Amino acid sequence: MAKAKRKFVCQQCGTLSSRWQGQCDDCGEWNSIVEEAAETIFSARHDLQTGGRALTLVGLNSQVELPQRTSTGIAEFDRALGGGIVPGSATLIGGDPGIGKSTLLLQAAARIAARGLSVAYISGEEAADQVRLRAQRLGLGNAPVQLASATSVRDILTTLGEGEPPALLVIDSIQTMHSDLIEGAPGTVSQVRASSQELIRFAKQRGTAVILVGHVTKDGSIAGPRVLEHMVDTVLSFEGERSHQYRILRAIKNRFGGTDEIGVFAMVAEGLEEVANPSALFLTHRDETVTGATVFPALEGTRPVLVEIQALVVRLSSGATPRRAVVGWDSGRLAMILAVLEARCGLSFSTCEVYLNVAGGYRLSDPAADLAVAAALISALAERPVPADLVLFGEIALSGEIRPVAHAPLRLRESAKLGFERAYVPSAVADGVKGIAVSGYRALSQLVDQMLGRG
Repeated sequence: MAKAKRKFVCQQCGTLSSRWQGQCDDCGEWNSIVEEAAETIFSARHDLQTGGRALTLVGLNSQVELPQRTSTGIAEFDRALGGGIVPGSATLIGGDPGIGKSTLLLQAAARIAARGLSVAYISGEEAADQVRLRAQRLGLGNAPVQLASATSVRDILTTLGEGEPPALLVIDSIQTMHSDLIEGAPGTVSQVRASSQELIRFAKQRGTAVILVGHVTKDGSIAGPRVLEHMVDTVLSFEGERSHQYRILRAIKNRFGGTDEIGVFAMVAEGLEEVANPSALFLTHRDETVTGATVFPALEGTRPVLVEIQALVVRLSSGATPRRAVVGWDSGRLAMILAVLEARCGLSFSTCEVYLNVAGGYRLSDPAADLAVAAALISALAERPVPADLVLFGEIALSGEIRPVAHAPLRLRESAKLGFERAYVPSAVADGVKGIAVSGYRALSQLVDQMLGRG
């Protein structure tokens, strides 16, 4: 019999190789390639067209009862999930260490269990007593959540399969789980894949909703093979700086809802607290006008969030190379805005250091922030403050044109609700909103002329 071929797998990116080497060619990691058992010649050539059981095929128009979502009792968590937890679904949640993943899931598990549903919380990183201590600190010591500390997937599924399956199963974390069906240490690509597959199969067969906690790499992406994100139904990312109070739960993938919704939380002594008005976290309360500060109504899904953009321009007397520092925004986008201001509007930043910051640690990716950033830079350069009751939004093209953006009425309504009375928007925005005066601009040069008082 011919000898089975050897297979080597990178534990970081999952790349297959026919031989061992010190560095992975794809991801560049060192000492990450490990040999795994390959398929035999017989299994590779075995005919799979016979010997199985016949499946029942149904049409898309079949009348079936859709599963009812289960509310977590935390409105912001439900918003990110698309309305609640779907029975039989698999959810993967990742985030930096200490960001609050376990705290959020423990709070959700306690509220679901308080409604009479069965909840199992399996920790592979902490002992059950440690989880109980954290629950008591959060005021959840009396919640009827079933706790266990285990890392063997076989032991977990054997225990849960003895009686009625729980409505919710939390695994903290998937990188600590181990399946005895294959060789390898916990956390390797093969173990993470096999353990997740067994847990997801249990969820689909028994109707249990499974939430898996995943570790993240130093760049913030979920650790392990990318196939893990394809296996689950929902991928959530828990974002935020540990030095800041706020946390954002963002949906990256959701088979049962949209991926543009977020949940906003604030870390307090009693755990994570919902933030009904996120704009209060990111707006600076200032008693007097300050140069270089503008307010931008960002949009996260269907929720507008007003954030403050701060710019500082420092003129250099020497011939030193000026710095460009950005926090919370794309540095390449800032370079483009500076180039448009110089080429199309006659402003010079070549001898100035430019610093841009989004207040509160918020991260912006909305191109509609271009106009607010440009206004902050103009205000800082000319040392002319922007009115405190003004919001700005609009996308800037390389030609200097101010392009329209999506959901302008929604942004204006939220701004008017928070007391802002004026808005500078693209001229294509035709519909105004009661309570806020709208001024439209076709080109960035028009805004520059008005802010600098040029006729």
